[in-house]
Amino acid sequence: MLKRELYLSKIRGFYESDLIKILVGIRRCGKSVILHQIMDELKENNVDEDHIIYVNFEYIEFEELQDYKQLNRYVKEQIVDSALYYVFLDEIQNVDSFEKVVNSLRASVKNISIFITGSNGKLLSEELSTVLSGRYISFQINPLNYREYIELTGKDGKNKETFDDFVKWGGLPNRTQFTDESNIKDYLHSVFDSIILRYVVSSLGLKDTSLFNLILQYIIDTTGREFSAKNIIAFLRAEGRELSTATLYNYLDALCRALIVKKVFRYDIHGKAILKTLNKYYMTDLGIAQIKNHNYNINYSFSLENLVYNELVARGYDVYTGKTPKGEIDFVAEKDGNTVYIQVAYILADDKVIEREFGAFNAVKDNFPKYVISLSEGDFGGAGIIHINMIDFLLGREL
Repeated sequence: MLKRELYLSKIRGFYESDLIKILVGIRRCGKSVILHQIMDELKENNVDEDHIIYVNFEYIEFEELQDYKQLNRYVKEQIVDSALYYVFLDEIQNVDSFEKVVNSLRASVKNISIFITGSNGKLLSEELSTVLSGRYISFQINPLNYREYIELTGKDGKNKETFDDFVKWGGLPNRTQFTDESNIKDYLHSVFDSIILRYVVSSLGLKDTSLFNLILQYIIDTTGREFSAKNIIAFLRAEGRELSTATLYNYLDALCRALIVKKVFRYDIHGKAILKTLNKYYMTDLGIAQIKNHNYNINYSFSLENLVYNELVARGYDVYTGKTPKGEIDFVAEKDGNTVYIQVAYILADDKVIEREFGAFNAVKDNFPKYVISLSEGDFGGAGIIHINMIDFLLGREL
């Protein structure tokens, strides 16, 4: 089993903290595995097994605990001494009013460390922020990045077929169990359908799944472009669907809440401000994009940009698209007070492409590091701009 050190290293410092630890990520991205790896580490550090309380709300034996009062009673009954207890509540969004029991346990039981997971990022953050206000810390869990995928499968990360397999079918861990593409597609369809049916339809009451598919298809086809409600409504009208702007944004918000797509805001590099208009959307997992993409072949133009975005998020960067006075830069990434600018290209095939990609930085007058990431081998950098090979970056080269 792959030990997801990328996330464990961030969580370890909070094992004994009274802050609520929230692990949020798309369904089947590996949140439960991380919980079990935390529990294994606790046992290795001599924590008694009876001081570890684990409830997975997708297991039928815990179905009655989906009532928050019964859950509260169940956990308190397990706590029989003054030693620290570790409570793991997996897929907690299945519990109505879950925020009440989490807050009650945190406030009323002093010797408790609570970990929860959920597949609905916005719901968790909104409902918990209301009652906990600063008493929790959230960790965003993503599907496997390329380095984790290579570690899990044991494949050659430099091999083009290996790289193309990851670009095409994404990083949901369980899909690596299958080698036949029809089986991979069936698995990914089942994950997507479960997200739509379990969360979007049951929780939000948005029952038109065909409309979700059309909207998602448009986002996939226009990944990396500025989002326009007018254009997508025109696209839907051409497909025989009439939709108001308000309803469109309800569906987009549902896709974001379900963590299928992520909204990325623009950053005005000249004005040093985050802009709330003309944002972009990127896919959380490229495998989900593939099964909703009518083109069987890999679309490198959007996939590589999406890959870099996902890698930056996995590394803990806050990521924006960059606006300059004369154009745009693919990404502005910030972490620990440091900022980097990034352009993503497929192949630096000729002088015209090189001039376009490197020239995007001409309007940027500050001295933050500037990178062009592409699949091209060799060093194309110059004039203070660094070129990095895409695979080297995904395998761990730091910025």
